[in-house]
Amino acid sequence: MAVSFSSEHRTEYLQRMANAHFDILIIGGGITGAGIALDAASRGLKTALVEMQDFAAGTSSRSTKLVHGGLRYLKQFEVKMVAEVGRERAVVYENGPHVTTPEPMLLPIYTAGTFGRFSTSMGLMVYDRLAGVKRSERRQMLNAGAVSASEPLLRKQGLLGGGLYVEYRTDDARLTIEVMKEAVKRGAQAVNYVKAEGFLKENGKITGIQVVDQIDGQAYPLKASKVVNASGPWVDGLRELDGSRQGKTLQMTKGIHLVFDGARFPLRQAVYFDTPDGRMVFAVPRDGKTYVGTTDTVFQDDPAHPRISEADRDYVIDAVNVMFPDVGVGTEDVESGWAGVRPLIHEEGKNPSEISRKDEVWVSDSSLITIAGGKLTGYRKMAEMVVDLVARQMEQENGYSIGPCVTKKMPISGGHVGGSAGFVSYAERKIKDGVALGLARPAAERLVRTYGSNVESLYERMPDPRTKAELHGLPQELLLMLRYAIEEEMTVTPSDFLVRRTGDLFFRIDEVRRYKAAVISYMAGRLNWSEEQAVMYAQELDQLLLEASGRI
Repeated sequence: MAVSFSSEHRTEYLQRMANAHFDILIIGGGITGAGIALDAASRGLKTALVEMQDFAAGTSSRSTKLVHGGLRYLKQFEVKMVAEVGRERAVVYENGPHVTTPEPMLLPIYTAGTFGRFSTSMGLMVYDRLAGVKRSERRQMLNAGAVSASEPLLRKQGLLGGGLYVEYRTDDARLTIEVMKEAVKRGAQAVNYVKAEGFLKENGKITGIQVVDQIDGQAYPLKASKVVNASGPWVDGLRELDGSRQGKTLQMTKGIHLVFDGARFPLRQAVYFDTPDGRMVFAVPRDGKTYVGTTDTVFQDDPAHPRISEADRDYVIDAVNVMFPDVGVGTEDVESGWAGVRPLIHEEGKNPSEISRKDEVWVSDSSLITIAGGKLTGYRKMAEMVVDLVARQMEQENGYSIGPCVTKKMPISGGHVGGSAGFVSYAERKIKDGVALGLARPAAERLVRTYGSNVESLYERMPDPRTKAELHGLPQELLLMLRYAIEEEMTVTPSDFLVRRTGDLFFRIDEVRRYKAAVISYMAGRLNWSEEQAVMYAQELDQLLLEASGRI
């Protein structure tokens, strides 16, 4: 039986959760929390998850959008992390090839640069070995002519050559929602816009949490045998509520990315390059755009609202113009952008770029389990580590035994396409099916590459929307996406849809401006908003548009 994950019924889901008792309750709906929910549910644990914003609204929609192994961490001798996370890239790709795809990455070598030819060759070779890279994707060393031919926009002065290796590009927010949907399909109960306000305790031990629905203000107690704090930048705040914020703490750092139109910055090859101050920056072509980042600065403000400062923007623009001098971009060329916060584990005396991205699990005297640090790429292994801990505790406490992790070869939602080898032929068949139903080929291709095997669910919504699309003022494919997002992806606000379910705010910002009123109107009707709610959500979206485009 299909499991609904509709925003139209989220209050009912929450009420049902309040009347249940769970084996494990996860606070935090980013990629780490979603991964834990999937791992736990797939092992048979009664699983619940709450997120105070939208799923992936924090760090998990504001990354560099790469499932990468952390090549630069070899410089810090993080060999174990590079090996483990590097190998996970292929796992993430196989389980969801519709949201993750190989991206050849060029690392140019310059005189007086951070890397020399020998160190680059050796570094990439070690990286390939540690990460278990398959032979066809192993590094190639190129001379200066081959590097320039691969990416003509690169600076020619001082160019010695380069290394070509493979990373994986992803849509971080969609990866998160697909993992969450698979967890729900396997029995987990998850609700967004539900904030943990306090802990329920008996004899000093946590027995659940007190939550408040951020939409209607209703409070609920949620009970569970184990509570996991996977709230990213907010883990220390929850530890404070628990009275267990001691020992290691977080150090938040901010990273920003800028998006340029491909006509203005026509990059054709993804490049990983060093800046004059020794940092490393990615420039990646995607969907007719080029995005560049990231910065790495200490952040001490509200992690829910990181913003791109003038200094951040100028730093990235200067980095682009040094490495791609003929492009000559300026602030007026920035179409969109995003800022994100990394919740790293504090290390005394280290600057932001030097702080390790390793993950750690802490257990408080009250039994709160906290997972901190880590990288997007390693989400599945982090989840396995947390659920293994829960399993050991449950066996010790009551003799309850659960099996090992089973997610390594488990396709996520939308990933039932025959693996990476089968996705190309699968996509072509489904694109043809979409065209046969009346969609233009680019629209069908967008749907297939966004939703993978779930495109069938969108196509099933095809019979009636042709006239409705005209009535609602939306292109047919966008209306299909919106209906599916409401009915199957717990999309509560226009920002949920236009930022995290589609990525349009970043890579199709003109589409957001063109259709925002129609999206708001449709959602208001479907979700029975008051006029005040519609105005509030419209203002929220307008604010995000201003922030993304750098107009404030």
